Amino acid sequence: MQYRSTRGQAKNYSFEEAVMTGLGPDGGLFIPQEIPSLPANWRQAWSQHSFQELAVEILSMYIDSSEIPREDLKALVDRSYSTFRSESVTPLAKVRDGLYVMELFHGPTFAFKDVALQFVGNLFEYFLERRNRNEPAGGKTHRLTVVGATSGDTGSAAIYGLRGKKNVSVFILFPNGRVSPIQEAQMTTVLDKNVHTVTVEGTFDDCQGIVKNLFGNKEFNSRHHLGAVNSINWARILAQTTYYFQAYFTLLRSLNIDPASPAADEIKFDFSVPTGNFGDVLAGYYAYRMGLPANKLLIATNENDILYRFFSSSAYEKQTGSDGGVKATLSPAMDIIVSSNFERLLWYLARDAEADEGKTVNEELCDKAGKTVAGWMDDLKDNGVFRVSDKAVLKAREIFDAARVTDAETTETIRDFYQPKTEGQVPYVLDPHTAVGVRAAEDIIKRDSIKILPAGSDVFICLATAHPAKFSEAVEDALKDNSAFNFEKDVLPTEFHGLLEKERKVLQVEGADPNLVIEVIEKELRAEGISF
Repeated sequence: MQYRSTRGQAKNYSFEEAVMTGLGPDGGLFIPQEIPSLPANWRQAWSQHSFQELAVEILSMYIDSSEIPREDLKALVDRSYSTFRSESVTPLAKVRDGLYVMELFHGPTFAFKDVALQFVGNLFEYFLERRNRNEPAGGKTHRLTVVGATSGDTGSAAIYGLRGKKNVSVFILFPNGRVSPIQEAQMTTVLDKNVHTVTVEGTFDDCQGIVKNLFGNKEFNSRHHLGAVNSINWARILAQTTYYFQAYFTLLRSLNIDPASPAADEIKFDFSVPTGNFGDVLAGYYAYRMGLPANKLLIATNENDILYRFFSSSAYEKQTGSDGGVKATLSPAMDIIVSSNFERLLWYLARDAEADEGKTVNEELCDKAGKTVAGWMDDLKDNGVFRVSDKAVLKAREIFDAARVTDAETTETIRDFYQPKTEGQVPYVLDPHTAVGVRAAEDIIKRDSIKILPAGSDVFICLATAHPAKFSEAVEDALKDNSAFNFEKDVLPTEFHGLLEKERKVLQVEGADPNLVIEVIEKELRAEGISF
């Protein structure tokens, strides 16, 4: 399996090259040369697999054994998920008939990004150790300087995945005052020598723009060998596809349905995904293109709704207004103007508009898609907007739907799910991001008069992207009038006790200026004793 850039100027990269490079030299994102199809007997062969066993099967379809032998891949996977508190890694919780929550927050930092970043951290270390082992005595030492931006959860997940890793330095940029207190504490209280957090006066989009600028700075990138932990890194997306398959098999087992039976074919699997940078729901798209029988992938946005507006207007248009158009909401990890990973879907929409669903490789059509995407990205940069054909949007709507949820609706949903009025519904504490996904699912069910199991055939699986304790202010405010609710007793994990009082290490940058960040990075690398 080889990889290419969405903008057409980088091709024939190995998996290792794509992962270690992060962002294409043309500014595009790496995608697989082709999307593999599931083996004919996957439903039967995988039906009793653990999460780890599913991960090995799926990852091995994208990673040649010549790059990572299967036994090494298995060891990487087992090590990555040994840090999770749940044996099933991403357990499925039934809230009521036809509505489930897939809990993705059982990793070290209580957020879904642990699923990918525990693996990515071990992957970086694996590749670096191999490169250094193959160097002759006295040869150069291969290192990686990881630079990432976070709206909250990526930062801590990356830090916990990379802390203490040999020959890796990690720098995480986050917007000052725009992450939750718990999220900030999780990042800044990690005192390992190779970990550096940098607070930037600006928005997440500003931080993300700086990161992309640094990757595009050939001199700086070459000098420090930059690595990406944001979901621009293909390995992030790939690792997340596993839990869509896990949800499918777990749900069927709970219903005592054989995945290979006609009864399984009758169920419509709908996934509702809180969406900011588009990586989480994109993983579901790859699972679907591989052959997972998903009915709909619901893009659930907050009031930063560029994706919702795209599906209703065919225009991808930045919000405008104060602070760059970003609205501060109760779900801050989704407070994003431009969803970076959407570029990957755009490539497939441009490609599939031509012929044969993109399942085979036609270089002429692939090159044309790359040029189309590059043009769209130039229009977005220069004009703040680009438009795609109605045909492309109709193609996307075959699997995607979108809904927009306000802060008021988010609060209402947290309240309603803690003290449900529906008979048979289990009380459940939602974090504000998960509440966006749940509310979007309920709105779509109502809008389209969808009949869910057992009265109908649809089942909605809402992805719970973070533990509610990470967003205590939003949760406590929503439930403040409920005398039965006690945050410390009902929500707060023991791991969070005293976290806000711990010693911190954080660097400050006064403006969203790449040159200021470069100064900080190089100063800290020298302090680590690294010569360049």
